[in-house]
Amino acid sequence: MANPSNRPVDWAKLVADNENRLYRAALAILGEPHEAEDAVQDAFVRFLEKAPAELENPNAWLMRVLINGCKSRLRLSWRQVTALPDTLPAPEEPGQREELEELWQLNPEERTSIHLFYYEGYSTEEIAQMTGVAPGTVRSRLSRARERLKKLLSDV
Repeated sequence: MANPSNRPVDWAKLVADNENRLYRAALAILGEPHEAEDAVQDAFVRFLEKAPAELENPNAWLMRVLINGCKSRLRLSWRQVTALPDTLPAPEEPGQREELEELWQLNPEERTSIHLFYYEGYSTEEIAQMTGVAPGTVRSRLSRARERLKKLLSDV
C-alpha cells in the first residue's frame, strides 16, 4: 500500500498516531471499553485490507471506517449501554463525573458529533463526510446536544 508520494505507509507510525484518538472516539460512540477496542482493531484491519493505494489522508479514512463500524455495532439488537463505564478515565473534581454521566445520556449520533467537533477538532463538513449525513444534520445534532446538555447540567 502506498501513499500519494508512492512511499509505503509506516504502519507502526500510523497505529501510534491514531490508536488513542480512535479509541476515544469509539468509546464516546459505543460506551463500552471492550467494544471500543474491538472497533479500533477492526478499523485497522479494514485499513490493511481495503485502504486505497493513493490515500490523501489516512487519519480521516481511519476515522470514517471506525465511525461506520461503530454505527454497525450500535444496530445490533443485544446492544444496550445504560451507564457510564467505571473504567472510563474521568477528572476527580467534584461534579465532573455527574457531568460525564449527563453527556452519556445523549444518543450515539449526538455523542459522535460532540466528540468529533469538540475533542477531535473536525469541522461540521468533515464530520458530515465521515458520518455520511448532510452538514446541516451535523449542525442540528450539535445544537440539540448543546441544548440537552445545558438543560441536564442545570439540573445537576
